[in-house]
Amino acid sequence: MPAHEESSNPLVRERAHLAASRAALRAMREDVQALDIRDVTANWVNAAVLQSQIDDRIKALADLTHTPLFFGRLDYLHVVGAEKAEGSEGERFYIGRRHVHDAHGDPMVIDWRAPVSQPFYQASRNNPLDVDHRRRFGYTGGELTAYEDEYLTDPSETEQTSKLLQAEIERPRVGPMRDIVATIQPEQDEIVRSDLGGTVCVQGGPGTGKTAVGLHRVAYLLYAHRERLARTGTLVVGPNRSFLHYIEQVLPALGELEVQQATVEDLVAARVEVRGTDESAAAVIKGDARMAEVLRRAIRSHVTPPVEPVVVVRGSRRWRVPAYEVEEMTAELLARDMRYGAAHEALPQRIAHAVLVRMEEAGEAPDDRVQNAVARNPAVKAAVKAVWPAVDPAKLVLRLLTDAEFLAEHAEGILSDDEQKQILMAKPARSVKAARWTAADAVLIDEAADLVARTHSLGHVVIDEAQDLSPMQYRAVGRRCSTGSATVLGDLAQGTTPWSTGSWEQALFHLGKADALVEELTAGFRVPREVIAYASRLLPAISPGLTPVESVREAPGSLAVREVAAEGLDAAVVAACEESLHHEGSIGLIAADARIPALAAALGAAGHAYLSPGEETTAASRLTLVPASLAKGLEYDYVVLDEPAAVVDGEPDERTGLRRLYVALTRAVSGLIVLHAADLPEQLA
Repeated sequence: MPAHEESSNPLVRERAHLAASRAALRAMREDVQALDIRDVTANWVNAAVLQSQIDDRIKALADLTHTPLFFGRLDYLHVVGAEKAEGSEGERFYIGRRHVHDAHGDPMVIDWRAPVSQPFYQASRNNPLDVDHRRRFGYTGGELTAYEDEYLTDPSETEQTSKLLQAEIERPRVGPMRDIVATIQPEQDEIVRSDLGGTVCVQGGPGTGKTAVGLHRVAYLLYAHRERLARTGTLVVGPNRSFLHYIEQVLPALGELEVQQATVEDLVAARVEVRGTDESAAAVIKGDARMAEVLRRAIRSHVTPPVEPVVVVRGSRRWRVPAYEVEEMTAELLARDMRYGAAHEALPQRIAHAVLVRMEEAGEAPDDRVQNAVARNPAVKAAVKAVWPAVDPAKLVLRLLTDAEFLAEHAEGILSDDEQKQILMAKPARSVKAARWTAADAVLIDEAADLVARTHSLGHVVIDEAQDLSPMQYRAVGRRCSTGSATVLGDLAQGTTPWSTGSWEQALFHLGKADALVEELTAGFRVPREVIAYASRLLPAISPGLTPVESVREAPGSLAVREVAAEGLDAAVVAACEESLHHEGSIGLIAADARIPALAAALGAAGHAYLSPGEETTAASRLTLVPASLAKGLEYDYVVLDEPAAVVDGEPDERTGLRRLYVALTRAVSGLIVLHAADLPEQLA
């Protein structure tokens, strides 16, 4: 449609296009539902696969009532891709969450990821990208109620901040995290659309949208490289189940249903059950990258030189492979640094080949079947078992953590005597099943398993809150994208584990992506300026040299810091929650983990029901009680923060405590009330 053509009542016309687009989407869905696959599948397996694909397509075409089908419009000066002739008419495109076409196949809504949609995010008056007119739409309860225009090529029009864009950013948060396709900023869009082949690391302070950027990058890559990623798979790694529950609806809302989500613990827990916990000193050592070399040494120590020749009897003939020749094969396999299991499989074939050479020299004509038969000969199998025995990863790690002499032998020159004592089990377990494995132990077993047999690699992995991973955890995730790429998301100032990374350079090295591009997001769109400025007072103590977030949102009165008497603290917290509930949106009461039982009791006594982190808020239930240890990555419209000093004191050291406090202070989108009876940390006082 020509760009200049417009109804006398634009809102009526846009609502009509929305209704027509919804009808077209419904028709697309009905077309898929009506497909009859009985005559096009050869067998029940093909039928099941095709039916599964059809079911996914039907889900992807669902019309979500309260999710706008399109949020913007671009009026181009010329036909896209055509020669820009003087006087030629342009084209108009509606930009939305998914592609919608009419009965003739003509587009009614263009997917936000399509190249023709990119100027919606990137065009400006300085660089209009052939866009004459950009329109944003405002919705209320799924109904189109407003629009806002920018004429990018009109020199008489002054540049203004979009009120609809601001309203969308500030819209109250009821329910889990939602997509940001309507509000992606130019610097975010560049990261979202970066190529599949490269790994990108995004350093972003609170409210900069790094999590949303990472999820939208997955959606974009699935659009641009669907066939390849359908084969290789995609994965989002989050810090805990609450966080994953909070973000789990973002990709389905964009029509992407096949992305796996997991914590690092989920990835490595397949081989053993985690039932124990480590002291922080032991966890730090077990998470150190030096443990990879200890494990490598321990596994290779199972290879022993042969002491006897291999004698293979076939019929009336005996074929002899001397010990020195088997030793040469073993040395060659060790030198190649193959996976231990692959070499274990290769050695019998090498011995069998040596036997076949002798057969040929004797005038026989053996073929591959004979070689395979020789490789399975009892004498060959016995020799391989003696020289290159199979290794069970869990049993190996159990021996390292319970046998001081075995650990000392393989940790010599790597771990100090004191470090070795720190990681030995206090009560040695008799078996793999009986051991009280810790989360760090499971990562060691995963490393050992990869030394035995290569871990399957996915096409793309997103790692959120990545600053909290240990070097060994980075290696565990890196194995799962060794032939693919990654998006690494985090904030060094929010590192709250004893092993949190000191720099992205270190983290990316351990991930196996040392050549990754590091981008920094410093513009804040979520946390109000007053709140982020208050929290940023902690930065010199927790992450010196890190650029503070500059919030683009002014919200006067968004911060209140109140001192109360110790005996009245619980009552004051409940009152602050009640005050916050007068506002629209979600409320988060964040407190030190040790304070949660007392506050739960106070809320219950006052008749207030509350949710746990990650549970979906509703209009009727909007208050969530959040332990500070689970607050990372979550957002609430209004936050009540209980006793900052208790949050700091709940951690093993002051820096970690101040980082935990920084996280808690930056969860609010619209308002923050800080209540304290004890003195505030000196950085905030």
